Amino acid sequence: MATKKKAVDFEQSLAALEALVIRMEKGDLSLEESLKAFEDGIRLTRECQSRLAAAEQQVHVLMEEQGELRLESFDTPESDDE
Repeated sequence: MATKKKAVDFEQSLAALEALVIRMEKGDLSLEESLKAFEDGIRLTRECQSRLAAAEQQVHVLMEEQGELRLESFDTPESDDE
């Protein structure tokens, strides 16, 4: 089930982002660790935003259908580093 996998991936990405923010807020990271954490945070944020945009597009399709509700998949291309 691709939709369930994407939902799980979103939840995992969001949880990883939250954990990363907590680590950074503690202030115990070196400069190099902070830069790496920031880079990871940007990547996770973009992944979450992409998944949310796809979900929003699916909602729009459902709402715009006249008379019958139909879910259409809007698979976004995966990034090369996944």
